[in-house]
Amino acid sequence: MIETISKVLLGLLAIYVLYKFIQSIQLVPTQKAYIVERLGRYQRTLGPGFHALVPFFDKVKYRQDLREETIEVEPQECFTKDNVKVEVDGVIYLSVIDPVNASYGVTDYRFASVQLAQTTTRSVIGTMDLDDTFEDRAVINKEVVEVLSEMEKAWGIRVHRYEIKNIMTPRTIQRAMERQMTAERERRATIAHSEGVMESSINDAEGRKREVINVSEGEMQRRINEAEGVAKEIEELAEATAISIEAIAEALNTQKGKEAMQMRLAEKYINQLSKLADKENEVIIPTDISNYDAIMKGLSLDKISIVPDTDKS
Repeated sequence: MIETISKVLLGLLAIYVLYKFIQSIQLVPTQKAYIVERLGRYQRTLGPGFHALVPFFDKVKYRQDLREETIEVEPQECFTKDNVKVEVDGVIYLSVIDPVNASYGVTDYRFASVQLAQTTTRSVIGTMDLDDTFEDRAVINKEVVEVLSEMEKAWGIRVHRYEIKNIMTPRTIQRAMERQMTAERERRATIAHSEGVMESSINDAEGRKREVINVSEGEMQRRINEAEGVAKEIEELAEATAISIEAIAEALNTQKGKEAMQMRLAEKYINQLSKLADKENEVIIPTDISNYDAIMKGLSLDKISIVPDTDKS
């Protein structure tokens, strides 16, 4: 009986020793880091690959993931500078850069980062009005990242960014903000309408101005054209008159021309006498009607000195 118990105990001890030897063999994956302690003290950090530890003395105490992590920041109540209560939540993006400090520098770097992000968010929102919290989210994110970055060396982590997800306000505040936004939209619509009316009036006035200018310029051009036409007509008429006078003067230098002009003058004389007689309803008779030749001689062209134009070029 005693031998049987001894064999069982030896068998269990052999299994335990074998288990410890197997446990001392560590295969570390990529982007992982194992913290090894020897008899309770930090001994070394295992990187990716195969590692053999000393059985019964070495122990893997912490296993750190070196990849970037996403940590949710639970909603928390904050009060703005104008005493409005809001609930704010967010997300932290961080990664472990020093596995030793992440293991021994803080008990739980995830929990510590969330708490520090929450307290920093409350502090920053406390210095801002409600409207600024919606407009300046980037300022809040930057402040949280800067505060967490101060703990990078001590905690062995690196905070890449912090993003606020939601800023939730009470229902009464939401209704007030909706009314404010409605009033603001109506104000902008009124301003846009008035600016449109003003632009329309300016455009109409500008159009009427251009129309008046075009009409006046057209009228001016018309008068200029008419004046040029009249001047051209006068010039051409003067040239035609000068040509006709020259032709008459040349004709009067001949005997037949003189006779034709004398006949024309006699005809004009008789026509004038007949017109005077028609107006007065009387008969006009020359003083010496029997001496017709003397009358015609008085209309002779010999008494007129006709000098031909010898300077014509």
